[in-house]
Amino acid sequence: MRLEPLPLTADHDIPAPVLTELTALYASNHAFHALSGDFPDPDDIRPEQVAAALAEELAHPGAEVLLARSEGRMVGIVITLAHHPDPADPDPWIGLLMVDASAHRRGYGKRVASLVEERFRAAGRTALRLAVLDDNPRGLAFWTALGYEVVDHRTDRRLGRPCAVLRKSLRTPRHAARVVVLDPDGAVFLFRYDNVEVGVHWAPPGGGLEADETPYEGALRELREETGWTDLEPGPLLCTWEHDFTHAVGPVHQDEHIYVAHGPRREPTGPHLAAAHAEDGILTWRWWPREELRATPDALWPPDLARLLDGDE
Repeated sequence: MRLEPLPLTADHDIPAPVLTELTALYASNHAFHALSGDFPDPDDIRPEQVAAALAEELAHPGAEVLLARSEGRMVGIVITLAHHPDPADPDPWIGLLMVDASAHRRGYGKRVASLVEERFRAAGRTALRLAVLDDNPRGLAFWTALGYEVVDHRTDRRLGRPCAVLRKSLRTPRHAARVVVLDPDGAVFLFRYDNVEVGVHWAPPGGGLEADETPYEGALRELREETGWTDLEPGPLLCTWEHDFTHAVGPVHQDEHIYVAHGPRREPTGPHLAAAHAEDGILTWRWWPREELRATPDALWPPDLARLLDGDE
């Protein structure tokens, strides 16, 4: 299956063969149109009505009409909006996703939704929203099965119909592990980063897990790669936590295992550190006395690191 933009002529009309296909697709979903009220007679949907409806959609800034084709046949349509008219809403929207009724229950709707999510994810968008009419339980079941969650209830802007607003995060799941290294006086070794999404922050040595790597194994490997210290072993698990940020792969939702290790106060060392730090975006490092860690206004990963360490002692 592929998604392609709705083709238009030089006069911004829909080519006749495409409009014929679209009209048949819309007409096949008369039950939905009877529910939505988008057409005067859901049992008699005409080409000029479909053309007018799509022209109205495309009049919105950032709107896009995409046609889903499988083996040359139009099996679905999806209308997206890059930015909601409400400036307080940061997410793109799916305005309509409809599959030809003769192709229902073949997974086309799920595939179209996945392709739309991939498009927005590739564009750096971090979530996607849509609205489902309150009297459309089948639609609600479809979207919640795909991981969308109800976040609001409101009326739609055009006809004032009661709707549920659903949202899905588009962030890529990522697993990571870190090691908090403490010197004999309890000072904490941290790296300084400047991330494009979350800004400047301090974090223990660590990073993403490799394939088939346990959190403990990943924490040990990352500690050695980023500090050159090969004589330390991660000790007890301090905590786990989850957070969002933008990695080299794009926006991610990261879960981390954080361990504790004890060692001498020293500087990172090794011939490959500069390259490793440049790759990971590490700007500098320092040992933080515990009282400074408690009082700093700087962002820490995890945010309650000082409290966690105090409670661990």
